[in-house]
Parts: sequence; C-alpha cells; structure tokens
Amino acid sequence: MKTCLIEKVDTLNELYDALIAQLDLPAHFGRNLDALFDCLSADVEGPFTIEWRNTDAARTALGATLYDTVIDLLREVADERDDVTLRLEP
Repeated sequence: MKTCLIEKVDTLNELYDALIAQLDLPAHFGRNLDALFDCLSADVEGPFTIEWRNTDAARTALGATLYDTVIDLLREVADERDDVTLRLEP
C-alpha cells in the first residue's frame, strides 16, 4: 500500500505537487479540484492512504473555506473507494 504524506501545505499548488509526486497522478491532471476528484476516484491505483499532518496550519494558510472544500473532496474519495484511507492530524 502506498502512502502519500502531506506535512506542510501553504498553497493549493503545494498540495497538488505533493499528490502528483507521491500518487503518480496522470499527465492529464488539470490542477483543479474537479480534476483532482476525478483522478483520485478513478485514475490512481489503490490501495493508498493520504496522511495529512499539520492540518491546523494548512487550514490557516489555505483559508477555512478552501481547506474545508479540499477535506470534503478527500473524504468523498475515501468514502467512495474501499481501498483509500484518509488520515488527518492537527
């Protein structure tokens, strides 16, 4: 099982970079939230875990609205796929 470890995210682009590097998102990934959902829900082979540490700092850096949107997206992927785990650490 592969694990994508996200420790420090100050921008959405930094999150995309971490996911691309660790989960081998496909070349057609469009660096937007809709494309992220599509790629994580269908294009990335499982099983895999996304472990996001320092989420309190990420929420501050990204802003509450964007952070909550991203977390909701990741939770939806994990809910839809039996082979995806999401771990969030403050």
